[in-house]
Amino acid sequence: MRFLNVFLLVALAALAGACAARKTSDSSAAPSSLQGIRWKLVELDGKSVPETVNGKMPYLELSMEENRYSATGGCNGIGGEYKLSKNNGIKFTRGMSTMMACENMDVEKGLGGVFEQADRYQQDENGLTLNKGTKVLARFIKVDSPAAQSDDLSGDWELDYLFEPGISFDSLYANRKPTISFDVAEKKVAGNSSCNNFFGTFETQANKLKFGPLGSTKMACQGNGEKVFFGTLDKVATYSVRDNRLIMIMGDIVVMRWKRK
Repeated sequence: MRFLNVFLLVALAALAGACAARKTSDSSAAPSSLQGIRWKLVELDGKSVPETVNGKMPYLELSMEENRYSATGGCNGIGGEYKLSKNNGIKFTRGMSTMMACENMDVEKGLGGVFEQADRYQQDENGLTLNKGTKVLARFIKVDSPAAQSDDLSGDWELDYLFEPGISFDSLYANRKPTISFDVAEKKVAGNSSCNNFFGTFETQANKLKFGPLGSTKMACQGNGEKVFFGTLDKVATYSVRDNRLIMIMGDIVVMRWKRK
């Protein structure tokens, strides 16, 4: 009996070790060459995708932090979470996105369908593919990461989109659009909220962006434009610069879009 008990203990220990090893292999981490890279969308369902759609480059980026992704099909910002598993498994969970209407929405709808269906990925020297089983849903090629473009933040910008549910951009800024100017060397920022001039500091790390305390002039302003502007600016967490457009992001949502002046 004693021999049998010892045998059972050894067997149980071996089984526990095997389960632990299996769990470790199932929770495979993303290869570093996959994350933190901007992947340009070049093919959807076997059809080529234009260089730009509505003046914007369609892309996908997988963040190293909290397994989040951000993307666009040339109109709205799309985001959410992704999970990797063994044997190149991948699963996307959609989060919130902006709700702009654009002239060409076909690529955006197609890309949204990819995130709903994709269950595998494949990466090689030719780029990245998202697949459903053996079927290729979308192909991407590597482009420069926004982290390598921090100097592009410098200069003067004019706001042309702000995410504020229930209020249109034109009604908020009917008379004057907000502007912002970055001095990257000095880490200083200045601009106009559509009413008062403001100034202060900012910090960047990779594509993260955080504004320091901002001061402003004290003129009385009509409407809610200035209040909404400063409130939104305070929520900004990351940014992206592409084709003379500056996008400021909170979580998965594009909350501000600027054009270079």
